[in-house]
Amino acid sequence: MTAVVMGLSLSSISAQAMDWVIDSSDSQLNFISIKKTNIAEVHSFKQLQGSYDAQGQFVLDIDLASVDTNVAIRDDRMKKELFDVSKYSTAILTASIDTDLVDAIAEGASTHLTIDAKLNLHGVTKPLTLDVIVTRLVGAKLSVVSAKPVIINADDFELASGVNKLMELASLPSISHVVPVSFYLTLKLK
Repeated sequence: MTAVVMGLSLSSISAQAMDWVIDSSDSQLNFISIKKTNIAEVHSFKQLQGSYDAQGQFVLDIDLASVDTNVAIRDDRMKKELFDVSKYSTAILTASIDTDLVDAIAEGASTHLTIDAKLNLHGVTKPLTLDVIVTRLVGAKLSVVSAKPVIINADDFELASGVNKLMELASLPSISHVVPVSFYLTLKLK
């Protein structure tokens, strides 16, 4: 989910802003779940799409059915009981980023940006603030990396009942409703 925000800080390689797309083969969005009070596990979403246009509008679509926890039954349960992918197939992160900030980054250089974004997850839209490091790479590419994890609270997105259902199905005493999210996004010219 924070990966989306990272992409917001991308811009053109020249003085004129251009359109960028997320290179899904070179991008990652990871989150950590905590169960039984102190057992942490790293998970990811395998399908990310998005763009950053010449007007500074960034959109990141996270395919919730692409959740990968390394346990097939858990993936299936998360898709059905937590995310309800039959009704809410994607999480969408949007932001508006001043293209001049990105245009000012020289090839091989990086800059820190704080981005105000909105995340739509499970039919609920909430504001998020993302701290990212944007680097202009060789070959007309940008990388956007979370400088700090983005904290997502299931309660904010009406996902608490889904977390509780997962806890029941797995016979767990606890699953945290709060997860840190990190991301690495690579953008290339469209």
